[in-house]
Amino acid sequence: MTVEQNIVTDTIFDLFEKQASGPKYRVLASALRDGITQGKLPPGTRLPPVRELGWRLGMTPGTVARAYTILTDENVLLAEVGRGTFVRGEAESAAPLLIESGPREVAENGDRMVSLFTGRIPDLGQVGLVREALARIAARPAPGLMDYPTSRAFAPARQVALDWLSDVPLGQVHHEDLVLSHGAQNGISLVMQAVLRGRRPVVLVEELCYPGFRRAAELLRAEPVPVPMDEKGIRPDALRDLARRHEAQLLCTSPALHNPTTIVTPPERRREIADVARGCGLHILEDDSTFLGQARCETYRAILPELGWFVSSISKTLTPGLRVGFAIAPRARRADLRRAAEYGFFGLALPLADLVADLLSRQETRQIVRAVRERNALYVRSTVNILGGHELRWSEEAPFVWLRLPPGWRAAAFCMAAEAKGVQVRAAEDFALRDAFAPHAVRIGMNGQVPLAEFEQAILRLRRLLDDPPEQILV
Repeated sequence: MTVEQNIVTDTIFDLFEKQASGPKYRVLASALRDGITQGKLPPGTRLPPVRELGWRLGMTPGTVARAYTILTDENVLLAEVGRGTFVRGEAESAAPLLIESGPREVAENGDRMVSLFTGRIPDLGQVGLVREALARIAARPAPGLMDYPTSRAFAPARQVALDWLSDVPLGQVHHEDLVLSHGAQNGISLVMQAVLRGRRPVVLVEELCYPGFRRAAELLRAEPVPVPMDEKGIRPDALRDLARRHEAQLLCTSPALHNPTTIVTPPERRREIADVARGCGLHILEDDSTFLGQARCETYRAILPELGWFVSSISKTLTPGLRVGFAIAPRARRADLRRAAEYGFFGLALPLADLVADLLSRQETRQIVRAVRERNALYVRSTVNILGGHELRWSEEAPFVWLRLPPGWRAAAFCMAAEAKGVQVRAAEDFALRDAFAPHAVRIGMNGQVPLAEFEQAILRLRRLLDDPPEQILV
């Protein structure tokens, strides 16, 4: 350690000693913040490596790294790969174009945590495209800003959204069948509000399913009931039995790309499910928001025009930050869907609807979506190359892969062991209802915001765990 580094370490030690008690990483973060504010750690100061400072302060490297991460996320410190962590200068303190959805964590060994909890898309030009669109919207005359938005005002945005979905086989559809929502989750809630009736309605879901189905149902005091699946998706015989036994009103499903297993329900199975729904008067909500591909089977809205609903969004293909989704009703029920939106929040803010119309009508936007798909496919292929010796389900059109764990691993234990190695993945239990069966499996998200080399190192860490399961299995 150089003389200069010794001085910095001593300064931090003195600042640390003056702090009040509390969790050590917060005490250290507060000490560093005070030192920067007081000028004792001026801009450009290189902070000690986490192991050296941890030894000096009597704490683990992971605790020091967590304190550094807090201040890095606050834009107070600047972490540079291969160089170290520095106090930011004024010119470097501008807010980033994209704010991370959550604070970065660190592993027990002090390495940066790689979150593969969900799929995340990189900025491939969409941030600049959104900023340009916002500037164009701001420059337009905006007389509607002083009034509540009307259905007619949303017509251009609805039509552009429908054009955006032109490759989806939706059957006969008009822009008035579509409602703009605050992301797909809001769209799911709107459909449930339009469909469900009675004191304790039943919503059928896949035995492993997107957790948002369950959460939306519970908010509306509906009872979610799981439906058994096989390699083609929902089993029609089980669906018929459960729909009749519970007098279910709605089935929520993701047939184009099942979340989390990547199962694709083929056309013949879709028609069998539609026949069951027609015979039981069961509405079907199809959530298409995680599918990144273009070629699609007929949707339930096309097969079952009187009972089929469709929900999608731009979160997985363009940006999750705008919170824009689309909910499409059967023609005879579009008034119910629009009423749910208007009674709930009067629809999107009009400038946001205008932004949707501008953004989705541009050819550059579609080019960016193609680039996002290609980047995701690259990460999927890399994952398969590394984990291909294990039981893996995958698709280049999915922002995640599904991994069944080898004997010796339980999902919760594997997730804990992976996190200790600096990798966060999601256990199968997160996709099952409370009392339902969950296999020993995990979902691994394609985090495109992590450089490919770092992502591959994270997958390699998972493979080492898979190749060396615990010798003792808890019963």
